[in-house]
Amino acid sequence: MLVVPYDPLWPLEFDAEADRIERACVGLPIQLEHIGSTSVPGLSAKPVIDILAGVPSRAKREPYIAAMRSLGYEHVGAFGLPGRDYFRRGSPRTHHVHMVDESSALWTEWLMFRDFLRASPETAREYDALKRELALAFADEKSKYQDAKGPFIQSVLRRARVSRS
Repeated sequence: MLVVPYDPLWPLEFDAEADRIERACVGLPIQLEHIGSTSVPGLSAKPVIDILAGVPSRAKREPYIAAMRSLGYEHVGAFGLPGRDYFRRGSPRTHHVHMVDESSALWTEWLMFRDFLRASPETAREYDALKRELALAFADEKSKYQDAKGPFIQSVLRRARVSRS
């Protein structure tokens, strides 16, 4: 698992890809947000741009799926996360899109986690150190790497909820 130092070009890559997605989804309501570690200045990350795509709760997903496929994305369904349509592009992987209901808990939690890390450099540094350590420990075991980050992510979400109230 390759975790690399923060690249200041990542936000620009998100902007360019968000523009492509918005053009492909012309006439379809969609909100796009840069999420994941590439969205937090200074945070090390796997060099894959994660995009959160919020769609209205009653929106039919087929037109969105067709638009994403037209951009070269592979649609892999929920991929273990009910309520999500997951897309990936590139070999090696360059982009992930997580399409969810814009009023869902998934939407709220992904943004809350990102925003908390952006607002708390100390927490972002802790997460950075953890990710680097786990990337070494689970270099060839992506699912174990993901699982091992879970307790930290949940603790950040608890802190973020408290700070919002």
